[in-house]
Amino acid sequence: QVHLVESGGGLVQAGGSLRLSCAASGRTLRSYAMGWFRQAPGKEREFVAAISWSGGMTYYADSVKGRFLISRDNAKNTVYLQMNSLKPEDTAAYYCAAALGRATPFINDYDYWGQGTQVTVSS
Repeated sequence: QVHLVESGGGLVQAGGSLRLSCAASGRTLRSYAMGWFRQAPGKEREFVAAISWSGGMTYYADSVKGRFLISRDNAKNTVYLQMNSLKPEDTAAYYCAAALGRATPFINDYDYWGQGTQVTVSS
C-alpha cells in the first residue's frame, strides 16, 4: 500500500508560481510511475503531467506544456510539480497518483491517489 500526501497548494495571482509536493509513505516510490491530475469544480479529473519511475521520461498535457515541470526525488520518496506562469484556468484541486506500470495520461492506470491540494489562481 502506498499512502500519498500532497502539499503546496494555495492562492496565487495570475502569472505567479507554486510548487506542489507529493510525499509517499508505506512503500518506496522507486517502482512507481507518478502522475499529477487536476479537477476543477463541475469538471472531470484531467491529466496534467507524468513521470517514469526513473525520472527519465516525462509527459505533459498540452495546456501546461512549457509552464509546468514534473520531477521526482526517489531518495526522498517525493514527487514535485513546479507550476509557473499560472492562469486562472489552472484553478483546481491537484492530485498525485502512483502507477505500478508505465507513466500514462490515463486515470485508470493509476493505483494509488492522494487526497488533493487546492490551487486557486486569481486574475
